[in-house]
Amino acid sequence: MEHIEIFGVKIHNITFQYAVREIESYLKGEGLKVIYTPNPEIVMGAKEDESLKNLLNRGDLITADGIGLIYAAKIKKKPLKERVTGYDLSLKLLDLANENGLALYLLGGKEGVAKKAAENIKKDYPNIRIAGYHHGYFKGSHNDKPGHEEERKIIEEINSSNPDIIFVGLGFPKQEIWIDSNRDKVKGKLIIGNGGVMDILSGNLSPTPDFIRKLGFEWLHRLLREPSRIKRQMILPKFMLQVILTKDVVR
Repeated sequence: MEHIEIFGVKIHNITFQYAVREIESYLKGEGLKVIYTPNPEIVMGAKEDESLKNLLNRGDLITADGIGLIYAAKIKKKPLKERVTGYDLSLKLLDLANENGLALYLLGGKEGVAKKAAENIKKDYPNIRIAGYHHGYFKGSHNDKPGHEEERKIIEEINSSNPDIIFVGLGFPKQEIWIDSNRDKVKGKLIIGNGGVMDILSGNLSPTPDFIRKLGFEWLHRLLREPSRIKRQMILPKFMLQVILTKDVVR
């Protein structure tokens, strides 16, 4: 697939429809495929951490989630075809799973969040088989305890449930670390790190209205709802400033 690099992080230069075709091929193929959906916060984290950058670049499908990445590529005259968000890909995966009677496992969130998300999914997508779910508070690769008994039990549970799709909502960078560390141990067709999607599916967090999403202002909407995110959101202007002032940021 055609791609560019932003601060060394690979971003596949594709449309949403192309991404959907890739996903459909993954669901029909063999082996576990990995999807990451970086935003400026993730790219800035990878810029400072070579191991995290390499981890992201090992993904099979890496799409531009944040509007800041679209602006950065355009400013540097290497435009991306389209913004392809983790939220949109996750909803499309639910559509495909419902159409084809596929199995889904949910990992992440606070106690009860994955369970509630599973219940809501079953109501809205009755043909999906819920393979299982588990909260995100366990010891494992994502918190410097690789191979811990708790992690091993979860992997055994996932594998015994025979899922096609696995949602991992541990937040950045924990979900990316967990996926990369265990991608050779987990059985399935496709695994995606999709952050707050599980909170939305559970009903704990309302989705951003479509017109705000189309304008690329989810970050502002989220900030107005959660003012405590101000420190995290300050990464966006820092990212854009470095893009403007630094040569060869986008290749």
